[in-house]
Amino acid sequence: MQYIYKYVSPLGEITAASDGKCLNGLWFAGQKYFASTLSPEYREETLPVFEQTKKWLDCYFSGTNPGFTPPIALSGSSFQLTVWEILRQIPYGETVTYGEIAKKVARQLGICSMSAQAVGGAVARNPVSIIIPCHRVVGSGGNLTGYAGGLSRKMRLLQLEGAL
Repeated sequence: MQYIYKYVSPLGEITAASDGKCLNGLWFAGQKYFASTLSPEYREETLPVFEQTKKWLDCYFSGTNPGFTPPIALSGSSFQLTVWEILRQIPYGETVTYGEIAKKVARQLGICSMSAQAVGGAVARNPVSIIIPCHRVVGSGGNLTGYAGGLSRKMRLLQLEGAL
């Protein structure tokens, strides 16, 4: 059984999903790949992981680095999991390019190079938006490109963190 929790943010409604212990999804309403990891059967419930997620989001949207992360359990391909782990390491208020992530992935996989487009596909399918900070990934030269939640939200999240 999966569970959901709805959070009203300054940038629109957010749906959180959990297996009962860990966060498995966090999406803005209407974003690309919305509820991609949510099973057809779920129910709305108040759980400790959702209380932690709410506390994290409240802190984040107040303009402060939360300094903690709710427990997260992800499922995806080994490539996606590698990319998402790199996303988790991007510091609050900083950005990296798709190309920089591609170089890190290539090093980790022991290959010569990796396509930034392939990385972009994995970044776009990140099931835990904001907490796993896919919004901190920018195009070459710092261009704001791609964000499943929409470029205007990406810009506002980066402004909130002082990265723009």
